[in-house]
Amino acid sequence: MQRIFKTATAAAALSVVGLSGAMAQDYSFRFQSSDPAGNPNFEFQKGWTETVSEMTDGRIEVELLPVGSIVDYSETPEAIQAGILDGHITDTSYFAGKDPAYGLIANPVGAWSSPEQMIDFVENGGGAELMNELNNSYGLEFIGVSTPGLEAFVSKVPLDGVDDLQGIKVRTPEGMIANVFDAAGAAPVNLPASEVYTSLDKGVIDAADYSVFSVNQEVGLNEIAPHPVYPGFHSLPLVEVSMNKEKWDALPDDLKAAMKESVKEFQQTQVNTLQERNEEAAAEAAEAGDVTIHDWSDEERAKFREIAMGEWENVAERSEMAQKVFDTLTQYLRDEGLMN
Repeated sequence: MQRIFKTATAAAALSVVGLSGAMAQDYSFRFQSSDPAGNPNFEFQKGWTETVSEMTDGRIEVELLPVGSIVDYSETPEAIQAGILDGHITDTSYFAGKDPAYGLIANPVGAWSSPEQMIDFVENGGGAELMNELNNSYGLEFIGVSTPGLEAFVSKVPLDGVDDLQGIKVRTPEGMIANVFDAAGAAPVNLPASEVYTSLDKGVIDAADYSVFSVNQEVGLNEIAPHPVYPGFHSLPLVEVSMNKEKWDALPDDLKAAMKESVKEFQQTQVNTLQERNEEAAAEAAEAGDVTIHDWSDEERAKFREIAMGEWENVAERSEMAQKVFDTLTQYLRDEGLMN
């Protein structure tokens, strides 16, 4: 798989922002994650806090807390605005209840075929400006984006295209993903992630939206559901790094630049490492003959995206910001030749 990222070193970033010499800590921030301690994504996030310290020569220190440490994962914007927390690293879709625009920008089901596409939309296609327009209303500043990547699709039965989804019992979270699979002819079943393995094993469901291929392999899902669709076709979550806007505005420009560069390095490390793990896990599984990997054609992926767009349009009607996200997103997809 072609890589478009080249991981920057902390030393290079220090040169970019002009930081040098030993300095005392000037700022201490407390962030909360939407992931639990020990989760692979949380480990990447902890690495980001170390990068922040390195890139600022210790002038900024970030304490990262696991999900639920201070407030519920859905309440971090209010906690940040109130000063209870200073920032968060979180799946943006958790805030769809505050404005449906959050759900659409966080995970427009079927839109992306790679992390690079979503990241380019955020960084160069208007997504960052939309995130700040949404977040500024809660007193937050959007610093940057990351993602675990394009999720594989777990299945006990062969799935080679949209038509094969007819009548399939699919575990999905509530909301847009469930609605899209329903429109595609599947039968969505709302289950927590903790019940996916047992439900697949007992035949309660036939397939599941769960995680990236390497994680699915590690937890044994591919053993009981040996027909994964990889690369996936449905879900690629936007993970935001944001903080209290007043505290962000108070930072000197060199530290703002360092913070942005640190998030970029975190992004590159997470995306590239998980892509490599996925490729290795898929190759090992295929060689062992444990699974039959199904890679949908571009035509089938386009069919699924067309179905998903009907749900995007429904979401766009629910708020002014959701319409703005829809317009910006679809314009980007057209400009990049990703609509067909």
